[in-house]
Amino acid sequence: MIIDLPSTTSPDVGKRLVELRTQHGAVTLGRVLTLVLVIDEEHAESAIASANHASHEHPCRIVAVIRGTSRGSTRLDAQIRVGGDAGASEVVVLRTFGPLTAHPVSVVVPLLLPDAPIVAWWPAEAPPVPADDPVGALAQRRITDATACKRPSAALKDLVDGYRPGDTDLAWTRLTLWRALLAAALDQPPYEQVTSARVVAGSENPSAELLAGWLSMTLRCPVTRTKASGVDGMLSVRLDRSSGAIMIERPDDDVAVLSTPGRADRKVALPRRTAGECLAEELRRLDPDDVYGDVLSTGLELQRETGKTTRTKVKR
Repeated sequence: MIIDLPSTTSPDVGKRLVELRTQHGAVTLGRVLTLVLVIDEEHAESAIASANHASHEHPCRIVAVIRGTSRGSTRLDAQIRVGGDAGASEVVVLRTFGPLTAHPVSVVVPLLLPDAPIVAWWPAEAPPVPADDPVGALAQRRITDATACKRPSAALKDLVDGYRPGDTDLAWTRLTLWRALLAAALDQPPYEQVTSARVVAGSENPSAELLAGWLSMTLRCPVTRTKASGVDGMLSVRLDRSSGAIMIERPDDDVAVLSTPGRADRKVALPRRTAGECLAEELRRLDPDDVYGDVLSTGLELQRETGKTTRTKVKR
């Protein structure tokens, strides 16, 4: 069910939600958090779809603030989505116009679930310091996505400079399967020290930078970050040891090949993760991700100091 409320106010939207719950039995008492999206019109529907996907694991109220044109008079157009149009959540879409576009928090606060955690998500461009943003200041967790920004490298620098406990980025979440596979490979004998490592991925890939920083911080060895032109995803990771190298190569977007000395190569599922899958993972925890914070504060700088950056061209 989709209900349009043109030229309205947040309190009126809240009253309409109560009426829907009374008339149609739309249950909100089981919602575990409020997820606030701040997005532009171009990316709005894909972001809402990702949030709906995550809501099947974490029933929540989704409040999507879509920034319209700042010219003209102040106006708020709202839309309420419940039932099959809202996944396992209830979705409130708020389109702001005029001077109201500069004050999204004013339309969000009346719609927050009482006594429930708040998570803020910027699916595309994010403020340089999310914790200092008025919407971010409301939230226990603040989620960004450097990969979705127009300039991922600049966005990664903002993550480092603007980090506060409670921040995370989906570029980091996309590494979970890679990190787990590497850790599992190193947990098998022989238990030798890794002498060097290499990460190969697209040139504008924040996940690869974070993985290189994590390896530098964790293994305390030189890590080479190779930027491959012609691709945008992760291609391979190599860990060198005295007995031979551990290699993970992903020739396509779904299956990788794990090579270890003395063992037959194995194919492992390593698909590129969607924003909805990554968002669902991040909503499982509301405490700060200390490892992510350490990679930003220590790992990236350590990789630059002890490793190197190279470039290559990949043909497919």
